Amino acid sequence: MNDNSTAKERSLNPTTHSELKPIAKAGVSEELDERILGALQAASDKKALDLVVLDLREVATFTDHFVIVSGNNERQVQAISDEVFEKLKKSGTAAARVEGYKSAEWILLDYGDFIVHVFLDKARKFYDLERLWRESKRIVLPTEFGGESNSSLRDDS
Repeated sequence: MNDNSTAKERSLNPTTHSELKPIAKAGVSEELDERILGALQAASDKKALDLVVLDLREVATFTDHFVIVSGNNERQVQAISDEVFEKLKKSGTAAARVEGYKSAEWILLDYGDFIVHVFLDKARKFYDLERLWRESKRIVLPTEFGGESNSSLRDDS
């Protein structure tokens, strides 16, 4: 179906799977900004769960990346956000704004070109930013941040 077709025509004549363009994952070789890596390291140091980076450059204009992590309880969520905030501040990057710290259900640290979201696990499932921003590219993270690994847990020797 051509790109000039109307929404009505597209809904009446749905796209076949062969016409769909796959949304590519950004590769592990893609260089992440060292500030984002610093945020990931800080979150990892506080035992954050399920670290994810979404590349929003093709789908949003307000920021380039989302860093999304989870904690098990309010104290851990606050500790993760504190560590990210302090580590980036020490390296010369101050957050433009921090929101949600008191409730510690979803803390947002806004650094302009990237935003760190620290969720309580229950809130992360409820808001589901990965689904909401599914058109974005998911960055494959290095293995120390829980990224994909070519190794197997099983030893075949």
